[in-house]
Amino acid sequence: QVQLVESGGGLVQAGDSLRLSCTASERTFSSYAIGWFRQAPGEGREFVGIINWNGGSTYYADSVKGRFTISRDNVKNTAYLQMNNLKPEDTAIYYCATHIAGDIIGVAVADFGSWGQGTQVTVSS
Repeated sequence: QVQLVESGGGLVQAGDSLRLSCTASERTFSSYAIGWFRQAPGEGREFVGIINWNGGSTYYADSVKGRFTISRDNVKNTAYLQMNNLKPEDTAIYYCATHIAGDIIGVAVADFGSWGQGTQVTVSS
């Protein structure tokens, strides 16, 4: 099972930017689509976006479309979530996960296998 580690979270002000990283322990990382999710206190895990195995396709939740961008570097076994124009409602723990497939086929939590431990993002108003 692929081990994933997220990093890059922190406390920022509204309108600021952050870039999260998701680094995998194995080179099989390049075979998987990678998804990003978030979970606010008392809420369920919410889909944020996904990138396919080679970075050629991405798909985002409406709530972040135009503000967040996912990319990946398969040489570094790392995916990124660039978050711009952050809002207080973006405050959550952010998780990355490997999709069960290489392409974007389903974005439900059950479509993902390995998960990272999460990184906290807090946006103050």
